[in-house]
Amino acid sequence: MGNYLFTTKTLVDALQQDAEDEDSAHDMGGSILPMLTERGLAQVYDFDGNHVPGETPRDHGYWRDVGTLDSYYEAHMDLISDHPVFNLDNRRWPIYTHSGGLPPAKFCAGGMAGESIVSPGCVIRGQVTRSVLSPGVIIEEGAVVQGSVLHDNVRVGRGAVVRGAVLDKNVDVPPGATVGVNPERDEELYTVSKGGVIALGKGQRVE
Repeated sequence: MGNYLFTTKTLVDALQQDAEDEDSAHDMGGSILPMLTERGLAQVYDFDGNHVPGETPRDHGYWRDVGTLDSYYEAHMDLISDHPVFNLDNRRWPIYTHSGGLPPAKFCAGGMAGESIVSPGCVIRGQVTRSVLSPGVIIEEGAVVQGSVLHDNVRVGRGAVVRGAVLDKNVDVPPGATVGVNPERDEELYTVSKGGVIALGKGQRVE
């Protein structure tokens, strides 16, 4: 995430000048900020000089540009290792999230998860490894989820397989369906990144 702070006058003036420039891409990071930088009006905050209580040398200055699907996926994978480079368990600098008052995650008979983050409201009846599960995700019996990021209310049906994928909110993977098993088929049906990460948008239908 990038945070930009402006005085009202500076921002309004910059937007007006940019709007009049026919050669501009009219993009904040690609047009507005370079223009302000050239005029000496922009400054940056050096996060390397920022010290978070409870940090370690390993996670000091952690930063990821998640502007691509691959980097977004890799940032999630950063979280699930035994010694993550970005530590969500730093009690001296907690990161608060709102789960909507959901019940704790539930692991039913046969349900298991390893090297994963499992959010409140999840119900796990299948097997999950090296994945990040957002609130309300349901993994049915016999389903397998590996190396994936599942957003709110994703359901993976009985016997389905999801590998190396990012599924946005409300995606329903039907029983027996596969994502990330057949590369050629996946490229025909879904968005696939340069690094091979498969992405499905909100509510997208799984074939």
